[in-house]
Amino acid sequence: MEKRYLKPKETIEYTIESGVKKTHRSNSIILLSAIIAGVFIAMGALSSNTAAYTIKNSGAAKVVTGAIFPVGLMLIIIVGADLFTSNCLLLISTLEKRIKWGSFLKVLGIVYIGNFLGAVLIAIMTISAGQFDAGNGALGAYHIHLALHKLEASFGQAIILGTLCNIIVCAAALAMYSAQDITSKVWGGFFPIFAFIIAGFQHSIANMYYIPAGIIASKNPLYLKAGHFTQSELAKLTWKHFFIDNLLPVTIGNIIGGAVIIGVSYWYIFAYQKYNTSAKNSKNIAA
Repeated sequence: MEKRYLKPKETIEYTIESGVKKTHRSNSIILLSAIIAGVFIAMGALSSNTAAYTIKNSGAAKVVTGAIFPVGLMLIIIVGADLFTSNCLLLISTLEKRIKWGSFLKVLGIVYIGNFLGAVLIAIMTISAGQFDAGNGALGAYHIHLALHKLEASFGQAIILGTLCNIIVCAAALAMYSAQDITSKVWGGFFPIFAFIIAGFQHSIANMYYIPAGIIASKNPLYLKAGHFTQSELAKLTWKHFFIDNLLPVTIGNIIGGAVIIGVSYWYIFAYQKYNTSAKNSKNIAA
C-alpha cells in the first residue's frame, strides 16, 4: 500500500533536510522566491476580502474569509516559495547544527524583505487597476476598516496575536510537509489556516498586504465616502503606526510562535531526544 503521509519524526527529519537545502541557494533566488510568496499571500487576502466585503454578519464574513485565504499558503507549499512565518522552522535545522546561525538569520531577513515587496506590490497593482472601486468604493472602504481594526491592538496584544498565529501556521506547514499527495497537502493546510483567520490572529506577511492596502486606499475620496470615516480614525492609519505598533510586535510574536514554541519543541521531541537517548544507551552498554 502506498504511503500517504510521513510520521511526525519523519516529518521533522524532512523539515531539517529541507532547511539545509533552503540555505544553499543564492540570495537572488531566495529573494525572488520570497516575493512570489508575498504575492500568493496577498492574493489570498485580496480574494477573501472581495468575497466577504458585502457580508454584514461578522461571523459569516469570517467563515467566508477563512475558507478562501488559505489558498496563499497552499500555493506556497505546493508550487514552492519562501514565506517568513513558515521559514521560522529553519530553527530546527539550526539547532541540529546542520546550518549556521548566520545562514538562518540571513535567509529569514531576505525572505522577510521579499515577502514585503510582493505583498505591497499586489496592494498597489490592485488599487491601480480599480478593483477597490467595487460596490461604489465599498471594497476599498472594507480594506481601510480592516487595516484600522488590525492597528487597534496594543504592542503587547499584537505580540500575543502574532504568537498564536504562527503556532497554527507552522503546525499547518508541518502537516503539509507530512502529506505525500496534493489532496492531503491541501486539507492538511486548509483547516489550521481557516482556524487562525476565524480566531482573528495576526500574520505579519498578511498584514504587509492588509495595512498598506488600507493606507493607500485611504487617499481615495471614493473609498472614504463609502466608509464614512472620521478624521481621528484616519489619523491612526500611517506608515509609522503600521511599522512600529503593528508589524514589529506581530513579527516578534510570529518568531516566538513559529521558531520557539513549534520549532524548539518539535526539535526537542523528535531530534534532540533521539541523540540524547542514543547517548544514554551507549553509556549503559559500556557500563
